[in-house]
Amino acid sequence: MRHNVSGRKLNRTPAHRKALYRNMVTSLFKHERIQTTVPKAKEARIVAEKLITKAKKGDLHSRRLAARKVNEPAVLQKLFAEIGPRYADRPGGYTRIMLLGPRKGDNAELAILELVDGNPKPKVTDTLKRKRARKILVAEEKAEAKAALIEEAADVAEEVVEDAATDEVTEEAAPAADEEKKED
Repeated sequence: MRHNVSGRKLNRTPAHRKALYRNMVTSLFKHERIQTTVPKAKEARIVAEKLITKAKKGDLHSRRLAARKVNEPAVLQKLFAEIGPRYADRPGGYTRIMLLGPRKGDNAELAILELVDGNPKPKVTDTLKRKRARKILVAEEKAEAKAALIEEAADVAEEVVEDAATDEVTEEAAPAADEEKKED
């Protein structure tokens, strides 16, 4: 029995498992979201959360420990320059796992492992007053659009009338000019 034994073996050797976690965590910090199977996501989350905690410290020792787990220097720089300060006030829970369902090929459960936004947005519920204000704004925008279309149509109509008037004048002047030519 595996009492108090943490971690999944994922049917890999220890070296392969460590490399898998390093690659997954590097991709997670690089893209801030990865898609993988649920057991891999749960294991990679553990490593990622520990690395973010080290990045929050930001000292040289933490950077060297994190460099063991992150494969790319640019991603390590991003971890300490952007991601660590983003979660400075957050006591934990830097990642989220969202279940996607089974994969078509082998029916493995898929999940998205992503970083939680560091600046939580206040959850605002729409009150009846806000909904009415939004409807009024939308109605005003539609009315403005209609007014602009009507104005544009009026301008086009004026141009057509002006063109027709100039055509009539030229048509009236043309027979008079023809009569003058006949008299000469």
